[in-house]
Amino acid sequence: MGNPFVHVELTTTDIGKAKSFYKDLFAWELTDQQMSPEMTYTLINVGEGTGGGMFQAPVPGMPSAWMPYVLVDDIVAMTEKAKSLGAKVCHEVTEVGDFGVLSIISDPTGATIGFWQPKTK
Repeated sequence: MGNPFVHVELTTTDIGKAKSFYKDLFAWELTDQQMSPEMTYTLINVGEGTGGGMFQAPVPGMPSAWMPYVLVDDIVAMTEKAKSLGAKVCHEVTEVGDFGVLSIISDPTGATIGFWQPKTK
């Protein structure tokens, strides 16, 4: 079966508190990556299974929330397909450095999910 969950991401109102909590709770390995002068992204290594990341909410008042990402082969086609099936595109197809491309949609019921297509080398 295709399209597995490949990444789970936490946007949080308090990155320090979140890092401390999840590291103590699960003993996850957390590694900070400086994505830009104003953004640090913390990679979450869980050992076995799907890992993820976390970062400080970029907009004041934005709530803390987890976002799952699903692997897709053609992110443009999948984003358009979701739209044709009634989804709202919340975040258009966007390159993420040398890592890959993401988009975020809200399904017809209002649930949010991300699509991820890694860059091919």
